[in-house]
Amino acid sequence: MLDTVGPELQVVNKNETPISLEENGTVVLTPHQGQEASSSLLPINFSGLAKAVTPGATIFVGQYLFTGSETTSVWLEVSEVQGDDVVCIIKNTATLAGSLFTLHCSQIHIDLPTLSDEDKDVIRKWGAPNKIDFLSLSYTRHAEDVRQAREFLSKLGDLSQTQIFAKIENVEGLNHFDEILAEADGIIMSRGNLGIDLPPEKVFLFQKSALHKCNMAGKPAVVTRVVDSMTDNLRPTRAEATDVANAVLDGSDAILLGAETLRGLYPVETISTVGRICAEAEKVFNQDLYYKRTLKYVGEPMTHLEAIASSAVRAAIKVKASVIICFTSSGRAARLIAKYRPSMPVLSVVIPRLKTNQLKWSFTGAFEARQSLVVRGLFPMLADPRHPAESTSATNESVLKVALDHGKASGVIKSHDRVVVCQKVGDSSVVKIIELDD
Repeated sequence: MLDTVGPELQVVNKNETPISLEENGTVVLTPHQGQEASSSLLPINFSGLAKAVTPGATIFVGQYLFTGSETTSVWLEVSEVQGDDVVCIIKNTATLAGSLFTLHCSQIHIDLPTLSDEDKDVIRKWGAPNKIDFLSLSYTRHAEDVRQAREFLSKLGDLSQTQIFAKIENVEGLNHFDEILAEADGIIMSRGNLGIDLPPEKVFLFQKSALHKCNMAGKPAVVTRVVDSMTDNLRPTRAEATDVANAVLDGSDAILLGAETLRGLYPVETISTVGRICAEAEKVFNQDLYYKRTLKYVGEPMTHLEAIASSAVRAAIKVKASVIICFTSSGRAARLIAKYRPSMPVLSVVIPRLKTNQLKWSFTGAFEARQSLVVRGLFPMLADPRHPAESTSATNESVLKVALDHGKASGVIKSHDRVVVCQKVGDSSVVKIIELDD
């Protein structure tokens, strides 16, 4: 996954000398980057700030704005605008260190492109050669941002299959959430920035409703900033542990760690701790209620695919199957099954497709298989391209055998288990129940 910087405002501190700011003092934010940063003057990389803010507006500045460790970030209130300069009152005593600190204006539209030229450059030079599976689009504010990013990726050959995850980090993105969700392949809830842009008491509400919307649309939802305190400590706080579990119970597909693994002292312990909490929460996830709620939301008449997917899950629940095996080439059918959050794993067998540009043949499928790893409950495997997914006969035994062997090897399938298989046969889709002998 490549994460863009987006329209991020920064204070430029060329000398890297620490800057101390005193509570109730004043500091001027100026777009003239040639000047030196000091405790009375902070040069910034954006010339339109004076036009965007009004007296009384809130601005946060800091290297790690969002750790809640208040000695390294400062909270400013705009007192007046003088030409291009913005004069602010300092609300807390802090020391800013490093060469660049982020600047965040609460609930203010920043007139910069969501995908900056620097971002495009990095995607071209690093993203394309590395065939990135996901682009995390920071500060997504409108569906148009996602469309423009997709158009840009489509021109970079290998990246036409890259999925775009819209990162919602401010009120503007929240206000257009429904249209962004319709356009994006998934959503990342950047709670750090949101906690600054939204009043803290509103963050949970957004998290719950956004997760619900993503679940119903069958698109992956990722939650960030869960165990901040593990950046410096070996154990999370009780509140954080509960928060991770709630993210799972609310329906999130993945948890994204940031500071904890980037500069944290205990990156490995963080991952294993969060993993254990997720596993415990999954054990008590009310799958039955969720399934009924999703069915009700989808309503009738259902689309062909939706009906097959929900039937496969229902059959698996009824016969207490140990696994659902789904043959797919685009990954879409498997994602639809996973949308109903069955209580058993979904083994998505991705059948590669052969395609040519007249000069060389290539297989697609690896992208789809890797991308389905972000979907909760979905376990992809890449099949042998010689076995077509749309078989003409209902047997298609060889691929099924490979899938079953894989399931046995990984310990999810035992002898005498029942397995539900979902596949296409000719033009029709088939859901069948297999009982395994020894």
